[in-house]
Amino acid sequence: MAGRSPSAAVLILHGGYETGLAPPAPGVMNLPGLRMLPIARAVARAVRVESGARGATGVRGGSRIRVRTVRYTRRGWNGTRADPLHDAVAALDALRQEAGDIPVVLVGHSMGARAALHAAGHPLVRSVVGLAPWCPPGDPVTQLAGRDVVLLHSTRDRVTSPQASQSLTARARRAGARTCLVTIPGSDHAMLRRAPAWHHLTSTLVTGLLGLTPVPDRIGTAFGLPPGAPASEGTLSLDAVHRGRDGRTARTEMRGGVGRPTMRAGCAGRW
Repeated sequence: MAGRSPSAAVLILHGGYETGLAPPAPGVMNLPGLRMLPIARAVARAVRVESGARGATGVRGGSRIRVRTVRYTRRGWNGTRADPLHDAVAALDALRQEAGDIPVVLVGHSMGARAALHAAGHPLVRSVVGLAPWCPPGDPVTQLAGRDVVLLHSTRDRVTSPQASQSLTARARRAGARTCLVTIPGSDHAMLRRAPAWHHLTSTLVTGLLGLTPVPDRIGTAFGLPPGAPASEGTLSLDAVHRGRDGRTARTEMRGGVGRPTMRAGCAGRW
């Protein structure tokens, strides 16, 4: 894409640690970064295929949609420093300077999802896809007003809490966001179990949020819920999303049960 500014972009934000002032480890030593490589490749492939096959219906010049990974200066969130947030904002500012006011989808995993949610108030950001996000109680949501926010979380996650994700989607909806939580039974925080499901749904969401393909029916329905809707009404199982896409099921169960709480407040370690 040398010499051509993108018409839209997807920024990938990998996970990290609760604390850590050192830079991320290089190359294959950066395990949180490696975890997002298959996601980034799947998204890039889906964007390329859909923009080439259909043309850009929601974004002008769809073949120039850039997929780029945000580089972190520090490996940890580091309390009020919120280092990955500043890295995300710097990447967005640089993109805006290069390409102008283009639409951006942020895709983050764990700590990276937290950074994406915090950075969603940037003028370029239209949507956030959070994978196994770290959503501490009390994190702000007002910056999500007017954005589309879809969180994916395993019901067996033992590092971050699917219940916290559900709570955040409800709070964000009340703040003016269009939100949905999709639970992925039988997976894990690292997205290794049922990996193809994570890759496929993330890619489907990104192309839908960019306007290249339809957003899955059930997720679109969740986007239309009123601000005061119960959190359970905006929660879908992965199977319900698939049934909605096939059109074979007239009704979908949206359950509030997303597994027992698993995230411990102040728990140190990798996110």
